Amino acid sequence: MMKILLIGFFTFCASGVFSQNNKLGVSDPDAKAILDKVSATFKSYKTVTANFTLSITNASGKVEGTKKGVIYMKGSKYRVNISGQEIYSDGDNIWTYDKSANEVQLTKFDPSANTITPQKMFTDFYDKDFLYKLNGDEKEGNKVVQQIELTPVDKTKTFFKVLVDVDKSTKNIVSSKVFEKNGDRYIYTVNSMKTNTDLPDSLFSFDAKKHPNVEVVDLR
Repeated sequence: MMKILLIGFFTFCASGVFSQNNKLGVSDPDAKAILDKVSATFKSYKTVTANFTLSITNASGKVEGTKKGVIYMKGSKYRVNISGQEIYSDGDNIWTYDKSANEVQLTKFDPSANTITPQKMFTDFYDKDFLYKLNGDEKEGNKVVQQIELTPVDKTKTFFKVLVDVDKSTKNIVSSKVFEKNGDRYIYTVNSMKTNTDLPDSLFSFDAKKHPNVEVVDLR
């Protein structure tokens, strides 16, 4: 279940990143201009450290669970820590560590396999298989956010709508809400973000020596 939740963190971009260009409708050019700036801003960062919260509500609005995590990104490398699980990637390999089982699965990163990475969430998540429109500006605390609504062209997807909130000043994504067809809502909130800090390469590789008796399942 936890792995599903982590993958869900990138769900809204997964359906469109590797599809053909959208030819079934016309998207809002104002929304595209904002998304283009979001992508360009993120690509300008050498490193990113972001603390996030994942909340899940069911069709009746009841909160099913809330989890906090942190994500680190440096070039093609990334690491995601969330309750019970850690995922590491040094750009060549991917380690998925299940803390409760003290087991790590090691797989080879294959760029030709259309693997979803955290970096793609902040860059190439639009203009492929989505229609999008600008819903307008909203005041949230001391900042103004621009809300963009995305709908998948492929209606067989498990979700039917995604709302992405962008900080109007910084052009960073601050939250996204995925609307599943079964009524569930996945809300991803970026609580804080640091950029261009020193992140050592060792941060993105799993060190078995630091986890006594860990079982390594090499699937490469």
